[in-house]
Amino acid sequence: MRISVIGCGYLGATHAAAMAELGFEVLGVDIDQAKLEALAQGSVPFFEPGLEPLLKTHVDAGRLRFSTSLAEAGAFADVHFVCVNTPQRAGSQAADVSYVDAAFGGLAPHLREGAVVVGKSTVPVGTAARLAELVAGLAVDGVDVAWNPEFLREGKAVTDTLHPDRLVFGTPSARVEAVLREVYATPIGAGTPVIVTDLATAELVKVSANAFLATKISYINAMAEVCDAVGADVTVLADAIGLDKRIGRGFLNAGLGFGGGCLPKDIRAFSARAGELGVGSAVALLREVDEINMRQRQRVVDMATAQLGGSLLGRRVAVLGAAFKPETDDVRDSPALNVAAALHLKGAQVTVYDPVAVPTARRMFPTLGYASSWEQAATGADVVLVLTEWAELTTLDPAAVGAVVSARNLVDGRNCLDAARWRAGGWTVAGIGRP
Repeated sequence: MRISVIGCGYLGATHAAAMAELGFEVLGVDIDQAKLEALAQGSVPFFEPGLEPLLKTHVDAGRLRFSTSLAEAGAFADVHFVCVNTPQRAGSQAADVSYVDAAFGGLAPHLREGAVVVGKSTVPVGTAARLAELVAGLAVDGVDVAWNPEFLREGKAVTDTLHPDRLVFGTPSARVEAVLREVYATPIGAGTPVIVTDLATAELVKVSANAFLATKISYINAMAEVCDAVGADVTVLADAIGLDKRIGRGFLNAGLGFGGGCLPKDIRAFSARAGELGVGSAVALLREVDEINMRQRQRVVDMATAQLGGSLLGRRVAVLGAAFKPETDDVRDSPALNVAAALHLKGAQVTVYDPVAVPTARRMFPTLGYASSWEQAATGADVVLVLTEWAELTTLDPAAVGAVVSARNLVDGRNCLDAARWRAGGWTVAGIGRP
């Protein structure tokens, strides 16, 4: 069995390297020639721990190569994974599925009899059934469409692909199920559970999971507002309710909120699709989830302003963290960068540091100042904001930071620091929902 991966961005490049690691010959296909040239040299054009050495191993071994040709993919592979992006549609909350449509429509005429096309992109429910009809009209007989949603966590994508916590197969037949079980034989043999279902349910698994995780984050941030009003500690509150096995402690960390390329767009697209289906009221709570999340960013801006006596004009601000989460250089819808930009617009002199995301941040927000180290960012600062919980930042020494700043004012936007330790070092510390 040979595999093609259509779309070699974050998801596709990771999936292609992982499929090669599982023992298959793999062809990655993308329209971006520069990206393919980098991948063909074993170089990943984004930061993901463990991916580059895995990619280079299989490129060098000849098990993984790249092309711009869908015709070549159709002739080469038995199973085709579609991993293209589904961004938010311009001027709408809905998902833009034009890249998915183009991938399926462009590949279909080149498919061999018996081929299986497997969607991994996050799409509105009903997309897979529509694409199955499209492929049936363009391809030879005996081609099937299935859906196998991805559950990658940025920073842990390689592990999540090779050792997934579950596999979901939206499949039209026992034949296709058997093909997918062969593809994933290694993780299945290691005990990964498999859910076999219809196309629509498989599509819904990813968006409903992301919606639930986003809801947990916004819920604890709502509780943080209540804690601020009464002087309670949201961290202890989360520990206590998280011990209830029905709730769990995961994703109950109050702070700046969620961002990135998945959760924000997925909950908005889910709401939009539910509205199209006439069941928008069923997921109306997601609008409040989104609003709570966005409100956290302004709360952090207000904290920094309060630390400086009510005015940011001309004040020096160090923002430590630019990526939306640690272990990635992804700054899409990054709460940290959003806060940095808002402070800049209020007249502050903002300098941003991140262990890996400065280049991507600079491309998105070129008007901000950037530093190559936390020391450089913090030197002369009137207030320091920690907005991404990189280990380098959560383990900073209060005395070392205090030695370079102008004033010991700190905003812990992720509740990731030992506030007592910083206060003992002479710092005024503001956190989310913490007295």
